[in-house]
Amino acid sequence: EVQLVESGGGLVQAGGSLRLSCAASRFTFDDYVIGWFRQAPGKEREGVSCISRNDRSTMVAESVKGRFTISSDNVNTVYLQMNSLQPEDTAVYYCAAGAYYSNYNCFALHEYEYWGQGTQVTVSS
Repeated sequence: EVQLVESGGGLVQAGGSLRLSCAASRFTFDDYVIGWFRQAPGKEREGVSCISRNDRSTMVAESVKGRFTISSDNVNTVYLQMNSLQPEDTAVYYCAAGAYYSNYNCFALHEYEYWGQGTQVTVSS
């Protein structure tokens, strides 16, 4: 079964940066998408960004565009670089994996079959 392990969360002051990592293993499909989602207390889980494994195409939510960047190495680790963090970015951040197909919806939870355990990001004002 696919395994996803997030790391890199923590406490940071407003304006600071963090880089989250998602280490993925045991993939069972040829091409896949890795997405980052977040869930703040009392709110629904929302999509932040995603990257396609094969062509490295990416998408970023409008709420974080210009501040967050998704990337991957040549193996199975995906990163989320988060700059200019604000208190409203405070949430548990999850990475997720799903099979790629041409019309997948990067920000839809149902597109992703596997989920990591999450990593807490707290931004103080």
